[in-house]
Order: sequence, then structure tokens, then C-alpha cells
Amino acid sequence: MIALIQRVTDARVAVDDRVVGAIGRGMLALIGVERDDQEGNVRRMVERLLGYRIFADDEGRMNRSLRDVAGGLLLVPQFTLAADTRKGTRPGFSTAAEPARAEALFATLATLAGAAHSPVACGRFGAEMFVTLTNHGPVTFRLEA
Repeated sequence: MIALIQRVTDARVAVDDRVVGAIGRGMLALIGVERDDQEGNVRRMVERLLGYRIFADDEGRMNRSLRDVAGGLLLVPQFTLAADTRKGTRPGFSTAAEPARAEALFATLATLAGAAHSPVACGRFGAEMFVTLTNHGPVTFRLEA
């Protein structure tokens, strides 16, 4: 499982001109599900998302996690993160999980994250989404679980 995370002052995702998820200060996480991912990867990713220290402490160092700052978490499914881009000029998706499996694992991620933290908002799996964000820093990291 892959997450491309960004520290944000605000973020939202819209589908069909309707906002389906929005947060204020917190973390936007674009989520890619890979073929071999299991529930253990999902549980590990939840811990990484909630515990990864990307927010400044009083000295300006990245020592605070999403939990520490009580920030929002916006989870957006993005299967293109699981693409194989090592060669050629067109991505291959043989490394991505099949859609039904990926959707189930993403739903588990959202459920577990929501049970452990609030607020958690989500994009819609399989939909054409429009994501708007204000990246603070900019701060962007790639996490794997």
C-alpha cells in the first residue's frame, strides 16, 4: 500500500460538482493499493498516517503527528500510485490490486482510520474526482506499508 501524503491547511474532494470530503488543517493522503496488499498493510498504513511526524513543534521541527495536532485526514483513492513507471512512456497497472479488492482494502483503511481518529473524510472510489488543496510547506512524502 502506498500513500502520497501532503501537509495541508485545507483540502477537499468533489465528485459531480459536489464536495464529498473536506478537511481544514491536516493531511491529504492519496492512496494506492498494490496487488499483494493485505489487511496487515492497511493496519500498518493507518498507524503510519496517524503517527507520521510532519507538523512543526514549538521549535519549528517536524516532531508532531496528525494525532498530536488533532488535524483532519482526507483519504483519496488513487490507483495510479500503484502503476509501474520504470520503463517506457506509458504506465503499466499490473502491480495494482484488482478494483474490487482495492476498493475493499480502501474501505477498511477508511473504517480503521475513522475508528482511531477524527475527523476523517474520504473521496469516492472509482469516481472522477477533483481534489483541491493548499499544501503547507510544501511538505509531501511517500509512505509504504
